[in-house]
Amino acid sequence: MTSRLPSMACAVIVACLLAACATTHVEPPGPVAPEAQYKEAGAWQHAPAAPPVPEQWWTLFGDPVLDDLQRRLVIGNETLKSSVAAVSSARAAYEASRSAMYPSLSAGLSATRADNAGSTGAPAARGPGNTLSLSATASWEVDLWGRLSEASRGAQASLQASEADLAAARLSAQALLAQTYFSLRTADTQLALLERSVTLYQRSLQLTQDRYDDGVAARTDVLQAQTQLQSAQAQAADLEAGRAQLEHAMAVLLGVPPSSLGIERNATLPPAPGVPDMLPSTLLERRPDIAAAQRRVAAAYAQIGVADAAWFPDLVLSASGGYKGSSLARLVSAPNLLWSLGASVTEAILDSGQRRLASTQARASADQATAAYRQTVLTALQEVEDNLVLARQLEREAQFQGNALQAAQRNLEITLDQYRTGTVSYLNVVTAQTSALTTESNLLSIRNRQLAAVNQLLKNIAGRWAPG
Repeated sequence: MTSRLPSMACAVIVACLLAACATTHVEPPGPVAPEAQYKEAGAWQHAPAAPPVPEQWWTLFGDPVLDDLQRRLVIGNETLKSSVAAVSSARAAYEASRSAMYPSLSAGLSATRADNAGSTGAPAARGPGNTLSLSATASWEVDLWGRLSEASRGAQASLQASEADLAAARLSAQALLAQTYFSLRTADTQLALLERSVTLYQRSLQLTQDRYDDGVAARTDVLQAQTQLQSAQAQAADLEAGRAQLEHAMAVLLGVPPSSLGIERNATLPPAPGVPDMLPSTLLERRPDIAAAQRRVAAAYAQIGVADAAWFPDLVLSASGGYKGSSLARLVSAPNLLWSLGASVTEAILDSGQRRLASTQARASADQATAAYRQTVLTALQEVEDNLVLARQLEREAQFQGNALQAAQRNLEITLDQYRTGTVSYLNVVTAQTSALTTESNLLSIRNRQLAAVNQLLKNIAGRWAPG
């Protein structure tokens, strides 16, 4: 009987290996297929050729201060540190799922001393005695139905989703830092504009005061000049507060206290980079948030396989061996040898519908992940279309606003000459100065929105104009 035991064990192992081909793997749906190109890119006649986008895409704006801030961002940003930790956790879970597919081996050494005074055996067996044991145990759950492999496949997909989440968080933080920096530089240029305007208004107030002292101008002209000057000073104070808040926001992005970051004023806005006439929609395949959503679909479908495998029995092969005796010197000897080989099959007979409910829940989770993935793709398409049309229209708007600024500045020069000669009232001067200030401020705002649109577009297509 014992001679047949090895052959029976071999037969069981061979049958298990053949049956391992049967899995409960469920294929997830294919990726969403977008259109060949974006609607808002078709009729745009922009620059003949847009510059290539480097790996560090923000260098396309040509601002060394922004380059240094981006370098500090990836080192100190706390959100990115959290995402890195999440990737490490997902990697550990994946490695654990892989190790579950291999046999486990444990070893132990124990020593006990017991009083056998109450024993009814021979007198020599009564009294205190020593028991020593040295053992090793191995077990292996045979993955007949693919439960462990599906769990490992799902853990791998979750790891890939976490890595894509990290890339998406890094891209989002970089884009947010760039936009905050552009807003700060816009505040700098608007402050410089207001300072020039304040200087001009002070001269106008002095001119009006002199004319009032000479009896040429009315008291209302002086009051209007004072009102205009103080309004400009109030706007400058408000901009100073806004600039400080933008600086604080950048400090938090860099992972440092707001008090430790100071950026010198620079009244220069970088030019908005040119955007290609056509952008293929396949650029969305590079977006990390879409990749993360797609991998979560794969992980959800892997859980369906895990849930379905619970309907089938589990097979565990085990083996143990060791020595047991009363003396350490003679412990490892043939008379003290103990060993065993075995296999166990476990199948749930009555579970009150738990397996059916788990399978239903896994399929519902997969449907939810699929819908979230498709919604992510649709949202990405909308974001690119929105920023394409914004970049196109803002370029035209900047041209019109630039022409309007030239006209407003020329009108201000003519009106000031007319006021000096006494042909118009000071109200005309106030109107012309306000118009020129508002027009130039609007032009700066449009340029800031241009930078924001191109910055967001680069984020939407993962920092690339072309696939690759």
